[in-house]
Order: sequence, then structure tokens, then C-alpha cells
Amino acid sequence: MKSINWKRVYTHIGIIAVFFVITAIYMRPLLEGKTLSQMDDKNAAGMSQELNQWEKQTGEYALWTNAMFGGMPAYLIKGGPSYNIYAHISRVIRFGTPYKSYAIMLSYLIAFYLAMLAFGFKPLYALLGAVAFGFSSYNFIIIEAGHVSKAYAIAYMAPVLGTFYMTFRGKYVWGGILTAFALGIQIAAAHPQITYYLFLTLALMAIAEAIHAIIKKTIKPYVKSIAVLGIAVVLAVLPNITNLMTTMEYGKSSIRGPSELSTPEGEVQHSGLDKTYALSWSYGKSETFTMLVPGIFGGGSTEALSENSEVYQTMQANRVPNAKQIVKQFPVYWGDMPFTSGPVYIGAIICFLFVLGLILVKGPARWWLLAATIFSIVLAWGRNFPLVTDFFFYNFPYYNKFRAVSMTLVVAGVTMPLLGLMAIREVLKKVIDKEKTLKAVYIAFGITGGLTFIIAILGSTFFSYSGAGDVQLPEWLINPLINDRKALASSDAWRSFAFILIAAGIIWVFLKGWVKKLPALLILIVLVLADMWPIDNRYLNEDDFVKSRKASAIQPSQTDQQILADKDPNFRVLNTTVNPFTDSRTSYFHKSIGGYHGAKMRRYQDLIDRHLMKNNFNVINMLNTKYFIVRNEQGQVFPQFNPGALGNAWFVSCINWVASPDDEIAALDSINPAYFAIIDKRFEPQLEGFVAQPDSTASIIFEQYKPDFLKYKSKSATPQLAVFSEIYYDKGWKAYIDGQEHPHFRTDYVLRGMVIPAGAHEIEFRFEPATYFTAQKIAGVSSGLIVLVLLAGLFIEFRKKKPAPEQEEKA
Repeated sequence: MKSINWKRVYTHIGIIAVFFVITAIYMRPLLEGKTLSQMDDKNAAGMSQELNQWEKQTGEYALWTNAMFGGMPAYLIKGGPSYNIYAHISRVIRFGTPYKSYAIMLSYLIAFYLAMLAFGFKPLYALLGAVAFGFSSYNFIIIEAGHVSKAYAIAYMAPVLGTFYMTFRGKYVWGGILTAFALGIQIAAAHPQITYYLFLTLALMAIAEAIHAIIKKTIKPYVKSIAVLGIAVVLAVLPNITNLMTTMEYGKSSIRGPSELSTPEGEVQHSGLDKTYALSWSYGKSETFTMLVPGIFGGGSTEALSENSEVYQTMQANRVPNAKQIVKQFPVYWGDMPFTSGPVYIGAIICFLFVLGLILVKGPARWWLLAATIFSIVLAWGRNFPLVTDFFFYNFPYYNKFRAVSMTLVVAGVTMPLLGLMAIREVLKKVIDKEKTLKAVYIAFGITGGLTFIIAILGSTFFSYSGAGDVQLPEWLINPLINDRKALASSDAWRSFAFILIAAGIIWVFLKGWVKKLPALLILIVLVLADMWPIDNRYLNEDDFVKSRKASAIQPSQTDQQILADKDPNFRVLNTTVNPFTDSRTSYFHKSIGGYHGAKMRRYQDLIDRHLMKNNFNVINMLNTKYFIVRNEQGQVFPQFNPGALGNAWFVSCINWVASPDDEIAALDSINPAYFAIIDKRFEPQLEGFVAQPDSTASIIFEQYKPDFLKYKSKSATPQLAVFSEIYYDKGWKAYIDGQEHPHFRTDYVLRGMVIPAGAHEIEFRFEPATYFTAQKIAGVSSGLIVLVLLAGLFIEFRKKKPAPEQEEKA
């Protein structure tokens, strides 16, 4: 084994120390005792509060929660005991800081730096690449929003690409081992959509490498690489199998799975999300220019305008009160999406270097990086480019399971800096003829600098700067707003032009021999940081940080306290003062009819659309909605008791058999669930021989509540049909009568039903998902296998003999 190059080790340590310093400077409010007030953090708190409380009180991890949408599997919300080695590694490499935002920013920088090393870059080039990627605006926007899983998943994309590249370059042992770890950690970040886009990018890399192997007649090494990578992918997936298998299983029952209801005429039947919903956040075609000019479409939906803006001056002239406060959050964005926190800005310098790379870089890397970039842009257009989008949506496996297609631009956020850095490496190495390099620089500057110049000078010729939401503003304010948008676009275009000009100038003076490689590289690092930092600061700045006390645990209102005084352990609440189906705060304190989650059960979503949104009290009552939170005309919020709530369970005397899900959900419009059970005919075998016999003395009472365990006691002289106000999910819930498993079935479209024999009985529902427990075993065994593979790799590496002096000279 070769001796350690301590000089290089110290260089790496020094650069990582630089990352810590940069992050500390940007995130300095955290070090001052402040914290980010992130909406997704608050949503996560509401979603997981019941689970957290239960774990704190009992030390047990519950596999189900009833806190939102009537109930859903807990492992879709909060991770429990894990046998996944990659999940444990992920926690370790988050730098031991309690500040998630700090750790995420460090992950952006360090992960991309390591990826650049895997691609064969020297440390300073890797530093430049890390800064370029890490400070991409979208990466900071999602920190501000609190999209933690997404942030880590994006951070770990580049290392996977790097380890694949290593393997294709013939480093089979370490390429394979590092691929398993890099991909395993990326999957463990638990954001399937980002992982899906990563696999699309890896597929393009593999295709490009295959074409290259065919041309160069190096098929055998390519096949060997593919075999190694195939094993590495399996080793990456297996420890993550619990999350993958349970998500896949639940997905079939969620809004990301097929609907059982008839498809409206004119719509194509498919198994994923509603198409309109999935494509709502589609990037406009011309909006793609934000990658080069951040403010061309106004930035975010609520941007701060200065007191020099025309909007402010006009408001002052019209004596609008609080004008200073109003312009701090003004609807400047005018693009195609419903709203946005900010633009995807890749960086003017990186766009210039990317184009330069298309001209100078040779080999398969150029082609797969270009193809991945084009794919990410075109797919981000979504509904604005139906030719491609419809093909992917209806034909590509799993593509229609994801929403917010504009997210595909995260791929360009990785590929563009990579190709740009390959370009600058070619330039600074001087391996290409100087005149050819200069010509390439002129072309790249002409394209990117020319575009920014045209936007700065002639933007109004090509863009309207008028948004669909402008009609909501007073007519006298629309033109001033349009003028402010023009000014912002022009200002940012000149800004981008200046950075491109300076970057091109640095390369030009280097090629002329007037500046050395090291100063040129250091200047480019500073330039990229100067380009990206101020744009990031528009969307994540000191104003987003608050004192820790303000962002601490959610406090119950007087209304919450009044409801919590009810000692009944299991009832639901409908909060009418907010949109209950995008609200997680209610779930923090109560078992909510609504909630906040990106993968509600499909049938529950149907119930929301067809009945709950229309205030069908039959449905509200059958869900055991004991309290409403309401607001009176004076604006006061208070709890309102619902005497019609049907309770935890009840006996019904009549069955209304239906032939289809359409009939099943429609029947809820006219049938009182207190007396009738609506049952699909597919469950007829489970009720064979049952005849409803009235028993005025029959009773069923709720005895014990745990999130994943419910206990009842019944007493009747004749067999009875019981309806339970709990969500039916047959991928884990099992029913027991007096300790013996007993069949149950779906009733009233979403609830559980069961035939109870005559006599006194103890009834239990236990959530025992077989998929979860099987997957946990697989994860544990495969995690052990990963450790053995790593040890084997280390053994092979240490067994390598140092080459003899003569061999070294020949080499």
C-alpha cells in the first residue's frame, strides 16, 4: 500500500476548515442563539407530535398515528428503530451540530468537494466546484423552507455520480464500495423524488459510457464496471429496504397510487397523482433564464421592494397606510407557477463555464452532463411542454408519483458546475491549443454574455413582465409594478454580464501569460462566491432567524386547552378557522380530521373532495368528530361540541350493498351511517350467513387507546355488525376477538367493520404490518453484509504490494 501523502491530507483538512468558516459566517445568527423559523419544521412537529409524546411516555415507537387524516402509518412520518447502517452513518456525518441548517450547508460543500475528488479534480478545483454547487440559490431556498430530507438528498447526489465515474475509470474495488456507501446514504435521506432524478442521471451516464466503450472497443471493462455497480446498487438498496418497501406498499393506497373511482370523460386512466396537481409547479420555458439572471421573473412571490421603487412611490402618492411594510413582501414574481420562494439561480459564471465546457471538454462526460442538463430543464417545464411531459407522465415508471416537476432542475444544479469545472481544468492545464481555447472563451462569452446584454437592454421586447395575479392589485399599481420588475431584471442582467465579463477576462489574461494558474483559480473562487452569496442572501438572511424562544414548541391556545380538558382519549377535531387539509397545527394537540402530508390515503382524499369539503355531516359524524374549532363574527375562536358524533364504535342494523367504489362513495350522500353500513360486494364472503338481528341491549364501548392498538368491549344477545370510526388499512391492521384473529372489512368507504358474535367479548385492533417487520430483518442482515464488504475492501487494499523501483520508473 502506498504511503500517506500528508501534504494532501493537510490540504483537504484546510479546505474543509474553510467550509466550516464560510458556513459559520453565513449562519452566524445560529451561533448567536437564534434559529430558523421554518414552515416545514412546524408541519413536521404537528405531524409527529403524537408519536413523539408516546415514545417519550412509554419508550415505545408506535407504527401508526391517528393525529391526521383519520390515521396513517407512522413510518411515513417519523423514523423509528433502524437497522439501516446508512441511516446511522448519515446521523454521524451531520457534524454533530444541533443546527440543521448549519449541517445542511456543510453537507452541500463537503459532499460536492468529495465528489469532485472522485472525478479526479485537485483540491482547489474541488473547492471551486463545492462553492459553485453549494451556493446555488435553490439549495438555500429549501433550507429556509425547512425541506431537510430534500436538502440532504440533493447534497448526496454528486458523490454518487463521482463514485460511479470512479468505477467506470477502472477503480472497481473502491469505486464499488464507495458507490454502495454514497448511494446508500443518499437513499437514506428519504426523498424518493430526488433519488429518482439521480437514477435518471446515472442511466444517462451509463448510456454515454456504453457508447464510448463501443467506439473505443473497451466492452469488457465496461461490462465489469456495470457488474460492480449493479452489486453496489443492491448493497445500497438492501439496508434501506424498510423505508422503500413500506413506502411502495402504502403508495398503492395513497394519492400517488391509482384511483378506484371512475375516470372523468376525456381523462387518461393512470396510476399516479392527479395530473393537474402533479404539474402545478411547472417552470416556464422562458423562466429557465433565471439560471443565468436571477431576477428576470421577479424572484420570489413576496420580494422586498425598496423605497426608491415605483410601487412604493405610487403608494405614497396615493396615501396608502403602512406602505413601508407592504413593499417588504410584494408579489413581484410573474412566472407560471402558483407561487415560489425564489428562482433557481445556477450562477452567471457557472453558466459561462458550462458553455465553455460544451466546447472544450471531450469524452463521454460532456455528453451525459449535457443530456442530463437538457432533461432536467425540459422536464421542469411540465405542463408547458406536454409533448415530453405527457410521455413521461403516462409511460415512464413511477414518474407520475411525484409532484412539483420544477424540482428536476436540481439535476442541472449538479451537472452544470461539474461540466464547468471540467472546462476550467482544461483551460488551466493548457492541454488545448491556446488559440482554440481563446476562441472557445469568445464563443462562451458571446452566448452567455450576449444573452445577459440583450436582457439588460431589450428585455421589454421579449418579456411582458405581467403576471396572472396582477389583476388582484389596484389598476393604478400595475404599471409601477411592471416597471419595477423591468428594473430588477435589467439590474440583475447587468450584474450577470459583469461577472461573466470578469470571469472571461481572468481566463483571457491567464492564457496570455499575465497571471499564473494559482491566482487565477483563487480569483475565480472568490468571484463565484461574490456572485452567489448576495443572491442567496435575498432568500435566506438574518430576517429569517428568530430568537429560539419564538421558534420553540407550539403553544396551545385557550381553545386547544378547553378541548384537551376532555378526558376521552380518542375523538377527532375539525378546525374550520383554517384550511383543515393543509394544516398540521391542529394535529399537534388533537386527532385531526385534516392534516398535512404529501401522500394522504387515496380513499381519504376522495372523502375530502366528495364530502368533507361540502360539510356532509353524516361523514363528519361517522369519523367521530366530537369538536369543531370555529370563529364567530367578532373574530373570536372557540370550540364547539358536536352532539352528532357517532363515537368510537357502534352497531348498525342494516347493510347497503354496493357494486363499485363509485356507488360506495355516492351512498354516503343519502344514507345515515348510524343505522346503515355501506359495504362493497367484494366483502360478501366475510359476512356469509350473517343476518342482522336487532338487540336493544347490545353495547360496544371503547376501553383502551394506543396509537397502534385499540381495545373495545362488546355485549349482545345476538350477532351484531359493528362499525369502527377508524381508517381501514389492510396492510397491517389485524382484528382480534378474545385473543383470536378475526376478519374485518371496509365499510362506509374508509372505515372498519366487523361481525361480532353474540355474548361478551374483548375486541382488539393491532397494527402489525408484515412488510415492515420483514424489511427490518433484511435491513439488519444486509447492513452486516455491508460491514463485511468494507472490511474485505480494506483487506484487499492493504494486501497490495508497493511496486518495485524499476517498475515505478517504467510506469
